[in-house]
Amino acid sequence: MNDETIFIKSGDQKSEIIKPGRIYRLKIKSEKTEAIVAELEPKVESRWYQHAGEEIHLVLEGKMEYIVGENTYKLSKGDILWHKSNLKHRARNTSSKKVKYITISTPPTFMISDL
Repeated sequence: MNDETIFIKSGDQKSEIIKPGRIYRLKIKSEKTEAIVAELEPKVESRWYQHAGEEIHLVLEGKMEYIVGENTYKLSKGDILWHKSNLKHRARNTSSKKVKYITISTPPTFMISDL
C-alpha cells in the first residue's frame, strides 16, 4: 500500500464490527474515501445515519430496503443506490435471508461509536 494505490485481498480488512444481526467490515480507508462490506441478518436494520458526504450502496447478495430521507428503495443483487449522506438514511433487511452489500463513501466516516 502507498499513497497512490491500495490493494486488499479477498478476506482482508482493516477492521470489523459485529453487532446483533449486523457485521460491518471496513475494507479500504483512504484520506478521501472508504469501502465497507456490511451484512444484515433477516429482519434486521441499521440505526439512522446522517453526516456530510456521499454514499454508493451495491447489493452483493439478497434483497433489502434502503431508506433515504422520506423515500424507501427496494434493492436486489446488483442494484446500486447513490445518495447525499446529509439526508437521514438506514439499511433494512425485510427478507428471510441474509443481505450483503458494499457501501462506498466520501469522506470516510467509519467510526466504531457510530455503528
